[in-house]
Amino acid sequence: MIHLKKAVRSFVQSKYLDLFGAALVLVISIYNQYHLTYYFQGNVKFDVPFSEQIALIKQGAFPLGIFSTIGAVFSLLSTRFVGKQNNVGNIIGIFTTINSGTIDYFLGNHSAAITYPLTFIITYFAVIKWKKGEKIRKIDFNYYLINSVGLVLGYLLVYIGTEIFGGRDDLLFFNIVSITFGLSLGANFSSALKYETTFLSWTIYNVVQLIKAFLQLNIANIAKYIFYMINAAITLGDWIWNRDVRKKAALS
Repeated sequence: MIHLKKAVRSFVQSKYLDLFGAALVLVISIYNQYHLTYYFQGNVKFDVPFSEQIALIKQGAFPLGIFSTIGAVFSLLSTRFVGKQNNVGNIIGIFTTINSGTIDYFLGNHSAAITYPLTFIITYFAVIKWKKGEKIRKIDFNYYLINSVGLVLGYLLVYIGTEIFGGRDDLLFFNIVSITFGLSLGANFSSALKYETTFLSWTIYNVVQLIKAFLQLNIANIAKYIFYMINAAITLGDWIWNRDVRKKAALS
């Protein structure tokens, strides 16, 4: 059991896995041709050839796909650093939240105007709490309450945002956005308080995303979310078994 605990901590703290994960996400983003996506005159243009991109930018187009690709890489790094209990992960998370919210809005999720500011606030709260030396805490009633409220807020805020700002409102899209946002709300707040089961919430979140990728037959995203799911599950074990990292391994 001791060897297993050491192996789990080594996995979570590995710099090589940071590089592997970042490279995997980058390759998958390029494979899905996210970097060829632009937002121009109120519309999203996909698969824009390189020969047209400079001219499009000069006309005021926003390189949605490039920011999406960069954001995906840093989002992975944020997740890995949070798993290491390093506050750098939360700091990166603040910037990726701004980036992701902008991209989601352009892609039709106009409720992002309400949902992402809340994620931003929670992530900033996490930075403050971790800077003060937050320690991993045992699961309690508040953990279940936080995650339950997160799901309810997910549906409520996405509905309100859609009613106010418009955007896509088909039922499948609404449910997927609401569930994933609700799960992420609970997971982000649990992370800010460093509940030992924080990565159980992220594991469930990644399972939902994996199912979505299977339904879409998106092979690239299936590979990505398998990595995310494995990473979250092993990090869950590390937080429960090995508890806090030494102070020198975290940002003070």
